[in-house]
Amino acid sequence: MILKTPLAPLAACTLVPLAGFGFALAVPAIAQSANALSSVQSHLKATSSMTADFVQTDRNGQRLSGKLTLKRPGKIRFQYQKDVPLLIVGDGSRLTMIDYQVKQVQSWPVKNSPLGALLDPDRDLTKYAKVLPTGSDEVVSVEVKDPKRPEYGTITMVFVRDGSAPSGLRLRGWVALDSQNNRTRIDLSNQKFNVAVADSAFKWTDPRPRQRK
Repeated sequence: MILKTPLAPLAACTLVPLAGFGFALAVPAIAQSANALSSVQSHLKATSSMTADFVQTDRNGQRLSGKLTLKRPGKIRFQYQKDVPLLIVGDGSRLTMIDYQVKQVQSWPVKNSPLGALLDPDRDLTKYAKVLPTGSDEVVSVEVKDPKRPEYGTITMVFVRDGSAPSGLRLRGWVALDSQNNRTRIDLSNQKFNVAVADSAFKWTDPRPRQRK
């Protein structure tokens, strides 16, 4: 299971001087990167909710599937397949992982997780994000991490261009890397944007036995 601790490929654009041209060719690349980041920020702001099917793959290759429900700001639910007694819920301020098999609950602030970049539409990505080259104009990849808080981990979000999605981008999935190098990949399908989602979707039942007073 991946989210025992808060949730990328690294790449960089290199400036290469050409005889007679100096660094002129770097300017369009910088502009394209800024435009891509602006598009991602616009997409996040324009997406108030989303539902999708997901497939989760951990660093050992274990695959689990389920249903993702997201409502900004801060709310998310990973409902796993029926034979997996796990649930992950973000209620707007905290992420909680519930293991119903062993009746264990773990919780941490959303802002301390890489998912904070996905769940907070008002977060200024220009301070934490960089666009990674993908080799395709139809794919936008953005890596987000706080250099001052490496313990919060890294998330690399991947979008594909889709005119029917908010701001022309559709979130295809992400790769999260926590401070213990636990790598998790989430692939999404059947995305639906800005659908009605009740706040009750982010409630959960505590499996821990109540202590008698």
